Amino acid sequence: MNPPASSTVSDGDRLAPALTLHSQIREALRAPILSGAWQPHDRVPSESALMAQYGVSRITVRRALGDLEKERLIFRVPGKGSFVAQTKSCQTLGRLQGFAEAMEALGHETYNRIVSLRCVAASAQVAERLRLAPGTAVTEIRRVRHLDRVPVSLDLSWLPAQLGERLAHEDLATRDIFSILENDCATPLGHADLVIDATLADAAIAPLLQVPAGAPVLRIERLTYTDRDRPIDYEHLYCRVDNFQYRLRLHRE
Repeated sequence: MNPPASSTVSDGDRLAPALTLHSQIREALRAPILSGAWQPHDRVPSESALMAQYGVSRITVRRALGDLEKERLIFRVPGKGSFVAQTKSCQTLGRLQGFAEAMEALGHETYNRIVSLRCVAASAQVAERLRLAPGTAVTEIRRVRHLDRVPVSLDLSWLPAQLGERLAHEDLATRDIFSILENDCATPLGHADLVIDATLADAAIAPLLQVPAGAPVLRIERLTYTDRDRPIDYEHLYCRVDNFQYRLRLHRE
């Protein structure tokens, strides 16, 4: 399917002189992809069309398309051309916010499937993170987060038992724990510490995320504090890498 005529790059578009030629073309093509003007599986203008439009060589066009392919914004079909790829939804890590809060603001549908909610004895790691004595009763919550009806992450959360008992009576299927803590439990949040690495989906994680056992997943360890610097919510997040991503912008001081 070809992109709508209104979404194609017009001949009159000006290219920023500060960028190299292939970077200018890459950015001109990236814009309608990220804005949604070009939908997944729409055909990208051909190499010949881009050469004629911008007055550049084939190698320049191929470098621009190659950059987009490396970013997984497009894919190529031999003999047929380049097409818009299914873009990943993303949540920025530059701000402390709940999954539903972030995704619904971008127009996505979210839903949490509650796998389990139970009172358990805190492991040594959980107790240390929450500043509790080992074996102290805590509430453990397991949720599969769905984005547009597709599972994207398995979230394991541990909270002090008193708060957990309150959460057990709330709508965890559609609401973020962050929102409930702040709005219903009068517990303002301050900041969170994160550790990010990668692991493989084991026999417990794989079926919940609907991925093959052994598939790579992103693992995030997050410890959230109140505005008074008290640890309140310790989490392990296991995220699919094929349909969801986190983004972070870093500034050099």
